[in-house]
Amino acid sequence: MQTPFELPVSSPAIPTQLNGSAKIQFSCHKGVSCFNECCKQADIPLTSYDVIRLKGYLGLSSTEFLKEHTYPFEMDNDRLPGVKLRHKDESTTCHFMTEEGCSVYEHRPMACRYYPVGHLSLRKQNVNEEEEHYFLVKESYCKGHEEDRELTIDEYRKEQQVEEYDKNSHMYRRLILKKKSGGPAIGTLSKNSLSFYFMATYDIDRFRDFVLSEGFEKAYEIPEDELVEAIKDDMRLLELGDRLMRQIFFGEKLVKQREGAWEERSEKRKHLWDARTKDALAERHKREQDMYTVDKEDSAVTGFCPDGTCGTNDP
Repeated sequence: MQTPFELPVSSPAIPTQLNGSAKIQFSCHKGVSCFNECCKQADIPLTSYDVIRLKGYLGLSSTEFLKEHTYPFEMDNDRLPGVKLRHKDESTTCHFMTEEGCSVYEHRPMACRYYPVGHLSLRKQNVNEEEEHYFLVKESYCKGHEEDRELTIDEYRKEQQVEEYDKNSHMYRRLILKKKSGGPAIGTLSKNSLSFYFMATYDIDRFRDFVLSEGFEKAYEIPEDELVEAIKDDMRLLELGDRLMRQIFFGEKLVKQREGAWEERSEKRKHLWDARTKDALAERHKREQDMYTVDKEDSAVTGFCPDGTCGTNDP
């Protein structure tokens, strides 16, 4: 089945939705003249599972990996944070590209595995399950489309071992799609919520420290065996983070809070709120005073004076 959809005019994607049984003509190997050219034109966003695979292979913490090998970007107008693979120096060449090819090939990101197939997840409002579609990307430099080999998209996905990535990135895609489909009803996320999203999505080792903190233990009531599994396993920890984010963003009751935890937290922060309120009132008073001063000066010109003092000779 093929269904047309709209794309930007400059996009190299062919504007046709494809399903897994659709056939494509493509092959990539060292004998193709453009081999590794796509890695020199890299624009690779990472999923949470991509970060877990790559930081594990490189023997780094998530915090170290993000600092050394990625750069941040904003995924939408609400400033939802994402990360992309870093480039070499000032070029567009992938940070992991070498003369011999990809230095992390066995753990390459999902976007690399899919290429030149694009993966499109759609979620309609008031529908819980998302729809999975595909489309073909044809870059001008890519000669793989000229190779004499035909296979289905499902066969290509299996060949590229992308099914595991799809499965383990499902939570990541679902959360983003739900936020986008919710639109204005969700509202603009606070800076704290955006920071929490970044930590629980990408900086999984820092999120583990947060879950082990005294503050987290006092706030949430999680069965000990579940907590132990989450601490030991990155994917289980991602699941916990996903539930917490859905609770924070969408109000879903997925993680039990300890009784009185919110009240205790509010009481501890009461002095902060009081200080902010005091500052806000002072700023508002200052603005009103400034506006009054401007009105008074303007009134001297127009002949109208709110307090009867305008137009005098007083200095």
